[in-house]
Amino acid sequence: MTTQMWMLLATFVLAVWLIAVPLGRVLALLVERAPQPLAGIEGWLLRACGVSGAEQGWRGYAGALLLFNLAGALALYVLQLLQPLLPLNPQQFAAPSWDSALNTAVSFVTNTNWQSYAGETTMSHLTQMLGLTVQNFLSAATGIAVAFALMRGFARSAAAGIGNFWVDVVRITLWLLLPLSVLLALAFAAQGVIQNLSSDLTVALLEPLHTDAGVVGSQTLAMGPVASQEAIKMLGTNGGGFMNANSAHPFENPTAWTNVLQMLAIFAIPAGLCMAFGRVVGDRRQGWALLAAMTVLFVAAVAVILTQEQAGNPHFAALGVDQAASALQAGGNMEGKEVRFGIAASALFAAVTTAASCGAVNAMHASLMPLSGGVALLLMQLGEVVFGGVGSGLYGMLLFALLAVFVAGLMTGRTPEYLGKKISPAEMKPVVIAILVTPLLVLLGTAIAVGSEAGRAGLLNAGAAGFTEVLYAFSSAANNNGSAFAGLSANTPFYNCALALAMALGRFAVIVPVLALAGTLAGRIRATRAATDSASAALPTHGPMFVVLLVLTVLLVGALTYLPALALGPLVEHINLIR
Repeated sequence: MTTQMWMLLATFVLAVWLIAVPLGRVLALLVERAPQPLAGIEGWLLRACGVSGAEQGWRGYAGALLLFNLAGALALYVLQLLQPLLPLNPQQFAAPSWDSALNTAVSFVTNTNWQSYAGETTMSHLTQMLGLTVQNFLSAATGIAVAFALMRGFARSAAAGIGNFWVDVVRITLWLLLPLSVLLALAFAAQGVIQNLSSDLTVALLEPLHTDAGVVGSQTLAMGPVASQEAIKMLGTNGGGFMNANSAHPFENPTAWTNVLQMLAIFAIPAGLCMAFGRVVGDRRQGWALLAAMTVLFVAAVAVILTQEQAGNPHFAALGVDQAASALQAGGNMEGKEVRFGIAASALFAAVTTAASCGAVNAMHASLMPLSGGVALLLMQLGEVVFGGVGSGLYGMLLFALLAVFVAGLMTGRTPEYLGKKISPAEMKPVVIAILVTPLLVLLGTAIAVGSEAGRAGLLNAGAAGFTEVLYAFSSAANNNGSAFAGLSANTPFYNCALALAMALGRFAVIVPVLALAGTLAGRIRATRAATDSASAALPTHGPMFVVLLVLTVLLVGALTYLPALALGPLVEHINLIR
């Protein structure tokens, strides 16, 4: 890596940490109450919907969450099928196929935002706004609500409830996501991101294009309400693009400033939730420890991707390409990247979006060097805990923290304990279930796809590259990331249904155990800080030693689970490239 790249990375990490501190303070306040004097609005809205704000146990919380998301998926599915009959469809788009509509509905409700279609040629303005953008808000609010419930589980002592799902979703949407999205949308629009309800615009080319079919003198430009969707797409770690090219499209990401704003927006809430966690449990050091562990993993991933992309293809050097450049090639690997961003900003974006369960891309991940693509894969396969999605990143990392504490307790003979709560088999069962759900979905789904004719029919490449395409798709779906490796023709009944199932189970088969864990922890008596800080207490969970243990636990689980699959894909590609 060059000095410029290290400076870019250091500046970005510093900016994320600076944003996390004040945002964490706001998030911590929202865990228990609405901001004054706005609580009256929240209460009026809940009463108008006929919802009680009474405390719920974990079963009631989980039931409300599942019902709410099922209703959202059904509404989005029907909206897509009725699209030709509804207004704000200036392009007169037809309804997508049933399997594509099902995949999209599940995708946006689960905060995955995997897209097997081209947005600007498939979805009307109404579907984009009323369907996709609304679910961008609600799926993000759902993830944050689960994180709030788990925070309460750690903070409360001998309590029966973990909050109220309806109150949490309304509070998060009204007082967090909406205000931040409005501000970010205005910033994007000021930088040139389009925002209109126009039909597609046909413009004359400055230089006519001569093709075998004749002279092409015009181009059709997609129009629509992009800035408003772009804001919550990033803040909510949703990632679904209005345009097929996503954040590589100049109408979604026109300048270097919008590129930086988008990356910061992706990490803002996940980092802020770490700070909020420390405040809610009464020990800010705990939040810093989680944030430090995430940062260590992220910096290591970025270092590998940046180094590989700057080095470029070694075959070019052997052929004498770019002989005037250094051994690292001045141009590096520019395939699939926008010239206006270059290698450094594109590689950083690739790490940010796969680390944070966002899935937005400003470069084509299939064009990454094999090890770069492998690191992007691994960031998802670790469970999206390296900052991760809004809410899901925090509760995912807390699962690993409990696992690390439990293993360390067994190894040292100490009683496993975290934040004054004894960690027993009752707590570890939902932890293990939640951690193992996504690897099962990824590996089993990949095996079925590469072993069936319907799955292999979608491959663009053969061998290791083709296997990586499928492995990436199921890793992205089951871990609710949404980015694509490209090359795979996924808009088929087989992949639409298989990936929809992976997305649904990857989301809710993790959330339910997490809520069960929150309920169990809330019912435990929490020891005082004086007791937990004493010499006879369990392993301290706020220092460098715990950060190292947590990082090693995350890597060990990921390596043991996915190394054989990664060896068949990106590692084989890398060996073939350098030999």
